[in-house]
Amino acid sequence: MDRVNLLDLDAAQVAALVAGLGEKAFRARQLTRWVHRRGAAQFEAMTDLAKSLRSKLDSVAQVRAPAVIRDAISEDGTRKWLLDVGQGDAIETVFIPEDERGTLCVSTQAGCAVNCRFCSTGKQGFSRNLTTAEIIGQLWWAEHALRASRGITAEHERVISNVVLMGMGEPLQNYEATLRSLRLMLDDDAYGLSRRRVTLSTSGMVPQMDRLAHDCPVALAVSLHAPNDALRDNLVPLNRKYPLRELLAACQRYLTFAPRDFITFEYVMLDGLNDSDAQARQLIALVADVPCKFNLIPFNPFPGSGLKRSTSERIRAFALRLQDAGFVTTIRKTRGDDIDAACGQLAGDVQDRTRLAQRAVRRLLPLVAVDS
Repeated sequence: MDRVNLLDLDAAQVAALVAGLGEKAFRARQLTRWVHRRGAAQFEAMTDLAKSLRSKLDSVAQVRAPAVIRDAISEDGTRKWLLDVGQGDAIETVFIPEDERGTLCVSTQAGCAVNCRFCSTGKQGFSRNLTTAEIIGQLWWAEHALRASRGITAEHERVISNVVLMGMGEPLQNYEATLRSLRLMLDDDAYGLSRRRVTLSTSGMVPQMDRLAHDCPVALAVSLHAPNDALRDNLVPLNRKYPLRELLAACQRYLTFAPRDFITFEYVMLDGLNDSDAQARQLIALVADVPCKFNLIPFNPFPGSGLKRSTSERIRAFALRLQDAGFVTTIRKTRGDDIDAACGQLAGDVQDRTRLAQRAVRRLLPLVAVDS
């Protein structure tokens, strides 16, 4: 019989497992604390559990996080792990240290099916959704590896204060596993993070945004990147299904439940494509009724994108337009660029089971024939 991976279970599921073993309810909380707060992977180490319970657990359960393939540290302190999730797939997780906080950028899919033009992850295609264990396992591994490297033994001393679901994949396309992972991040017996300190980034999955607002509202970031549907259709293909009018209405609905009173709009700065003063004015008009702030992201080039980063002067001018209109606007500092850990650079090692590259070649074949 396959043993259940405890990293796959939220609090209710752990409680059901413990009850099924004939144990009292408080044992579930103890077990969750050992696994998530203390990072224990062996039941023998869980010393305040009865030996009989440890023996039962050893026969039906395990704690298994993705294995580390590579661990790279940037000159600026950013750390990126390449993790093996099996089936020929690998994912990437990035830790960004700052003076007053430590942020972990977590992946939710192996690859990505959204295929935004400016994102290297999307260009490799999509393999599969990650399990809850593979999502929360990134936080489990990073938190306890960072504690160990710093000599931290007290379980209440956290290194990771913020989590952003902005790594590989579209979180809301992997809804159930993402939801269980969010609940574990917020669980006081697990990681005890505030809803305000967990941010989910979406390209605009409107029905799932509405579900999340009721199921587990956390801070929301929306990948906007364009001030009109024509351009966004080109940059973010998902816009063809959920155009801007529907997306912004969903943002308004989400704010009723959100832990913050604003939506963060992410906007990658692409030279000559979405960075003009006229487009800034159009963007201001577009979001006039949505309480929001902007995060401008300098594009991180990758081979074959055909795109260029806006100049620093243009980015500052664009930001000033937004600020003058009353919007809080930040320009994201590029971190981990030397280890390909910056925004839009995560690619990992994923088998493209969507055959994205082959389908692209087939679409070009008629054109090649005509030209020849």
